[in-house]
Amino acid sequence: MASPLLSIVSPVYKAEGIVDELVKLIVAEVEKITPDYEIVLVEDGSPDKSWQKIEENCKKNTKVKGIKLSRNFGQHFAITAGIDKAAGKYIVVMDCDLQDDPAYIPQLYNKALEGYDIVYTRKSKRNHKWWKNITASFFNSIFNYLVENKTRESNNQVGAYSLIARKVADAFKSYNDYRRHYLMVLRWLGFNSAYIEIEHKERYNGKSSYNLSKLLLHAIDGITSQSDKLLRLNIAVGLLLSLLSFAGIIVIVFLYFKHGFLSGWASTSVLLLFSTGVILTSIGIAGLYIGKTFEQAKNRPKYIIDVFLNENA
Repeated sequence: MASPLLSIVSPVYKAEGIVDELVKLIVAEVEKITPDYEIVLVEDGSPDKSWQKIEENCKKNTKVKGIKLSRNFGQHFAITAGIDKAAGKYIVVMDCDLQDDPAYIPQLYNKALEGYDIVYTRKSKRNHKWWKNITASFFNSIFNYLVENKTRESNNQVGAYSLIARKVADAFKSYNDYRRHYLMVLRWLGFNSAYIEIEHKERYNGKSSYNLSKLLLHAIDGITSQSDKLLRLNIAVGLLLSLLSFAGIIVIVFLYFKHGFLSGWASTSVLLLFSTGVILTSIGIAGLYIGKTFEQAKNRPKYIIDVFLNENA
């Protein structure tokens, strides 16, 4: 069976009221390009009726392929499952909430035809709550500093909505890190890339499953899985504190011989508490990296597929 020209991959979570409209809009846009396509919907252990909606669409249209993961593995593992199973010459990755408008799929494809292996989308404005926009901007600034990333794709307005060529998808499959973030993997892979400007829409139905605590964990996971600069910063902080402590000792000795100065218990207690805090923070950061190494060494599967509908259609 010949491979399709286009594969559209979308992770689905808490989207029972969106799936029908998502498929309808994708089909309308993709058929402007080619009748040779597939839509890969990956249900990531959603607690609602998202899977039932995917099943219904798979029965109506054999070009819709439904993957049900055995549990919730997370968005980026669901994207990985979709890319692993997608057969298209070009693969479009997009969220299911329709904030990523399928109307931009032809633009992504046409840009790829200019000779680009990856086409990113850059949002003119993110339609999120104000605090989410601020935290996203803050995280991207910190992350790009820690991983020393200066590419244009590091902009916080660049989202997961993107198109990758088959050779990029094959390279993505060979990326064996257990902890992964889709965009970060693409940045690491390299390849010839471009971007198009898009408008970020309001969510079609329901609320985002990402809250502040999930975003914080997402940020910590991303930084520690992509960079060891935190460990190097710990060394710098340790050396700086040692130099400051040495300078403080000299000042105290000088004051003692000149004025009979004796440091009080308050300053000693504050110094001990501060030093203990720095030590515990350093141990915690080192522990995060050790934990990542432990997870990778176990070599567990990144995801487990429970059901695959229309796999050979």
